[in-house]
Amino acid sequence: MNILAVESSCDETAVAVVRDGRTVLTDCVASQIEMHRIYGGVVPEIASRKHVEVIAGLAEHALERAGLTRADIDAVAVTYAPGLIGAVLVGVNFAKAAAYALGVPLIPVHHVRGHIAANYITHPELEPPFVCLCVSGGTTAIVDVRGYTEMEVLGATRDDAAGECFDKVARVLGIGYPGGGPMDRLAQGGDPARYELPRAHVQDAELDMSFSGLKTAALNLIHNAAQKGEQLELRDFAASFGQAVSDSLVPRVMEASRRLGYGRVAVAGGVAANSRIRADLTKACESSGDRLFLPELKLCGDNGAMIGCQGYYEYLAGTRGDMELNAYANLDISLR
Repeated sequence: MNILAVESSCDETAVAVVRDGRTVLTDCVASQIEMHRIYGGVVPEIASRKHVEVIAGLAEHALERAGLTRADIDAVAVTYAPGLIGAVLVGVNFAKAAAYALGVPLIPVHHVRGHIAANYITHPELEPPFVCLCVSGGTTAIVDVRGYTEMEVLGATRDDAAGECFDKVARVLGIGYPGGGPMDRLAQGGDPARYELPRAHVQDAELDMSFSGLKTAALNLIHNAAQKGEQLELRDFAASFGQAVSDSLVPRVMEASRRLGYGRVAVAGGVAANSRIRADLTKACESSGDRLFLPELKLCGDNGAMIGCQGYYEYLAGTRGDMELNAYANLDISLR
């Protein structure tokens, strides 16, 4: 089964062709990073307009690279939530038109479910159930993946997403956007114990997280040093910040895994590319005996392949969209 998959939830337009859920025939991405970099973050209106400009051509390019024609497509899958509403609408409307024109089923896919499914591409042997840490610029959650389409959030951030904090701190430091990659590179060789940064705990909700205090403390440290004319040791600061984020994530996902007893832990989302988090999770799973599944780096960020993969399993579960399908800025992962 060949699925044409469309992703446009934020600042990347992506179209992929995925066969039978786990074989990626092609995955084409048109990035807008350079366009948004001068603003230090994504400008929703600009993102939406750019999606409109490139999505049709990107779909044709994806088919060409896959060596297929329109007649070879059996279904169209699309991210319909969550995300920047204008951006998501572009992808949804294109997918509806494509499915209607081709006379094939339309499959709505939850964006975070797609990130989880990226692990199936990297690890064909992976099957539910497992615990997945979903961590990105818009989402930070620990998910019980009971089945391919049966999921429940066990714990989540009460405020900022971890990826958003990386972006904000990197912007203040002036080291680039998006901030995750520059912060990770800057942290290499740094002392993670040099600067004392907070690790929040949510009372009566052990698996929930909070990052607003960490972000505020980090920004205050930067500003106070500048006001006093002091020089921050940037490598140590970046390493300390990354360690604080990891210390908020890793123990909680390991506790969730202990409670459920699946013996399998996965990670998903853009921040899954962070080397400190990957290393700490590897060490924790070696200690606990859990098997760890990490998506390859190119599948951590937004892409169409993950939507095509999850779309296949949604299709098998009977999930269908019609011409009334809408886009949503927020949607619980347990809904479909």
